[in-house]
Amino acid sequence: MASHRRSRSSSTTTLALLLVAAAAQLLVLGAATSASPKRKPLVPAVIVFGDSTVDTGNNNAINTVLKSNFPPYGRDLHLPGGSGATGRFCNGRLPPDFVSEAFGLPPLVPAYLDPKYGIKDFATGVVFASAGTGLDNRTASVLAVLTLSKEIEYFKEYQQRLAKYVGSARAKHIIANAGYIVSVGTNDFLENYYLLVTGRFLEFSVSEYSDFLVPRAEEFLTTIYKLGARRVTFAGLPAIGCVPLERTLNLLSGGGCNEDYNKVAEEYNANVKAMIARLRAKLRGFMLVYVNIYDSMVDLIKHPEKLGLENVSEGCCATGKVEMGYMCNDISPLTCQDADKYFFWDSFHPTEKVNRFFSRGTTKALSLML
Repeated sequence: MASHRRSRSSSTTTLALLLVAAAAQLLVLGAATSASPKRKPLVPAVIVFGDSTVDTGNNNAINTVLKSNFPPYGRDLHLPGGSGATGRFCNGRLPPDFVSEAFGLPPLVPAYLDPKYGIKDFATGVVFASAGTGLDNRTASVLAVLTLSKEIEYFKEYQQRLAKYVGSARAKHIIANAGYIVSVGTNDFLENYYLLVTGRFLEFSVSEYSDFLVPRAEEFLTTIYKLGARRVTFAGLPAIGCVPLERTLNLLSGGGCNEDYNKVAEEYNANVKAMIARLRAKLRGFMLVYVNIYDSMVDLIKHPEKLGLENVSEGCCATGKVEMGYMCNDISPLTCQDADKYFFWDSFHPTEKVNRFFSRGTTKALSLML
């Protein structure tokens, strides 16, 4: 009887020891898993050119009135390394930020002129874009912002800094395999041609001006190709007649979309797509893809319920009819409480929620190049 009790006690002790050992092994495995590195990024970097749709803060560093580094811009941006008003024309993040995150890179792509960042940060992503710029250099002169040619100058400088930081071979690999985002063109029409401020309206009909812009885009894309870019997305124009500011100015249609402006955008986009096809055939290894913003925007405006939107005609900030930049500020008591219900953040730019939606097209296009 005593022997049986000793046997049972011994078995119990052995079982307890086995359970302790198993628990210890699970702890070790758990620690190893949590300490394991993150998944390898699908691209080494995200590199961005263009205007306010993708400018993450470069205008903060230049002498221009076109800025957004003050509240309520950025009010919904709460991420390590970037929160609040960073210079993004939005309540939160822009499309390049979401694309970067989707590819396993940091969730915020830094602006090249932002003094908080250095080449270590730029090695995985950098933005050269400047709010207010365009394909036409005269567009940049309207609000004294960076021209596209200046963005290219900074790109060349960046390549030199990158080579010093990671070595020539690694730098060439990053430049050749990075995902490139180009978003530009809206300002050429809305802040230049139709505002009658640079004289372009005297030189060209609107159709002729569109034809003038497409070769400028081709020159830009050819230049970055020669500088090493291979995986490039180029965004077409959105439905420029449907931004709140243009609705407000379109009094004859009772505040509806300016369909004449939209037709101009469609014609320009058709020419851009043809140009992109030519470049792809001409430049070996150039994986250049057109991103259709126009149709996505029109569909979302017609069917806002697809994204849970309640207002697609006004911006969230202030009255939402004319305000952007310094007119969109903390003083206005009319700014909405929930930007996720709105298509537009101010009278010109989408909310973070819509930016996330638009980023999917660019992410998909770049993914197909991998």
